[in-house]
Amino acid sequence: MRARSALALTLSILTLAWLAVLPSIGPLVDAGGRAGGAWLLRQQLLYLSGLLSIGLMALALVLALRLPWLERPLGGMDQVYRLHKWAGVGAALAAMAHWATKESSGWMTVLWSRAGKPARDAVLPWLTGSRGLAKDVGEWAFYLLLAAIALTLLTRLLAYRPWRLLHRAMPVLFLALAFHSLALTPLAWWSQPAGLLMGALLALGSAAALWSLAGRIGQRRRHAARIHSLQVLGEGPGAPLEVVCAVAPSWPGHRAGQFTFVRFDSGEGAHPFTIASAPASLGRDARGDELLRLVIKPLGDYTRTLRGRLRRGQALDIEGPYGQFDGRGAAARQQVWVAAGVGITPFLALLEARQGDAAPAGALPAQLHYCTRNAAADPLLARLQTLCAQALPPVRLTVHDAARGQRLTPAALAATPGALDLWYCGPQGLGDALADQARHEPWRLHRESFAMR
Repeated sequence: MRARSALALTLSILTLAWLAVLPSIGPLVDAGGRAGGAWLLRQQLLYLSGLLSIGLMALALVLALRLPWLERPLGGMDQVYRLHKWAGVGAALAAMAHWATKESSGWMTVLWSRAGKPARDAVLPWLTGSRGLAKDVGEWAFYLLLAAIALTLLTRLLAYRPWRLLHRAMPVLFLALAFHSLALTPLAWWSQPAGLLMGALLALGSAAALWSLAGRIGQRRRHAARIHSLQVLGEGPGAPLEVVCAVAPSWPGHRAGQFTFVRFDSGEGAHPFTIASAPASLGRDARGDELLRLVIKPLGDYTRTLRGRLRRGQALDIEGPYGQFDGRGAAARQQVWVAAGVGITPFLALLEARQGDAAPAGALPAQLHYCTRNAAADPLLARLQTLCAQALPPVRLTVHDAARGQRLTPAALAATPGALDLWYCGPQGLGDALADQARHEPWRLHRESFAMR
C-alpha cells in the first residue's frame, strides 16, 4: 500500500506541475476554432506525457540505487523494488502515450489540415540546432524502452543473465531520453514549476544512471564473505540448499527477518535471499567471522544451478542487510504469521530470536500458519516444530499439509476474532488472496515481496 501511495503521489505532483505551467502556454481554444483547440490539446498532451515518462523513469532509477533511508517510509527494500518496477511500467505507458500523441499529427492534418496548428515553442537557445537529433534519439530510445519493459515483464521469456544485461541498458536509455527532453522542453517552462521539476528530475535521474553504469549500487554496504558449509535439505531436484556463510568483521549485524543481496560470482548480479538465522544464533567460525544461514529453493533458472556451482570455502559478496519484516506489531492486535513453501525462511530467523530466556524487545505471542506441499517429506518441518515449541514469547504452530487436502484460505483467517497484524511470506497467489481479504477485515497486512524481476 505504501508503494501504491508513493506512486500516486508522484503522478499527482507531476500532473500538478504541468497544470501550473498550462496558463503560460496559452488557452486550449483560440482564434483557430475547433481545429486550433485540437492542435493545442495535442501539444499539451505531448508535454504532459513526456513529463510523466521522464519523471517516472527518474524515480525508477533512483529507487534502483538501494538507498537505505527509503526503507522505512516505503516498508522495506522489497517494497522499494516493487515501486521501482511499477514506476518503470508507468514510464513505458506514458512513453507510449507520448509517441501516439506525436504520431497523431498525420490524421489530424487529414481532418483539419494544419489550420490552427501552433508554432513550435522556443527552446533553450544553445540547443535550438539539436531539435532534429533530439527527436530521432527520443524515438529510437522509446522503441528500445518499450522492448526492454515488455521483456522485463515477460520474465519467463528470458533467463536471468540476458535479462540482467538488458536491464543494465536502462540507464543508457534514460540518458538518451534526458537529452531528448532537455532539447525539446519549451523555454517558457524553465522559469515555471514544471521546468524546475523537470530540471531536478533530469539531474537526479542522470546522476542515478551514471552511478548505476559505474557499478556503484550497493557498494558501500557490500561485505566480503565465504561459504562455511553447504547442505542439501531433503531429496530430489527441488530440495532446498542450506548455505552457511562466514561474513567479514565489517558486517554490521542484522535483525531477524531481514534479507541480503548475495553475489556468488563476480560476473553475476546480486540476488536477494532471506537470512534464515537470528543474529549470533550460529556463533562464529575459527577466524571469528559471524555465521549466517541462507536457505535457497531452486525455483528459477539461476537458483537451480547453485547446487552444482557452489563449493565450501568459495568467496562471495554479501550486501545489506535490508528489510523491515520483523514480525512485530501493536499489542492491541493478534500476531498471525503465514508462511508458504520457502517463505518460511524469515520466520525461522524470527523463531531463532525467541529461543532462550531473553525475548526480543517488542515481541508478542504469535500464531504461525505453515503451508507445505507434503509435511511428511518437508525437510524444514521438524526444526520448525522444535523452534515453535521452545519460543518465548510463545508461537503456536498450525501446519496446512496440501498432500492431505489441508489448504489455508483467507476466509479461515477471517474467523479469527479481533484485529490482526498479519505477516505473510510465500507465493504471490496466496499473498494476493490475503490482500483481497484484508480490504474487508481489520487487518494490517505486512507482505514480503521478492518479485524483483
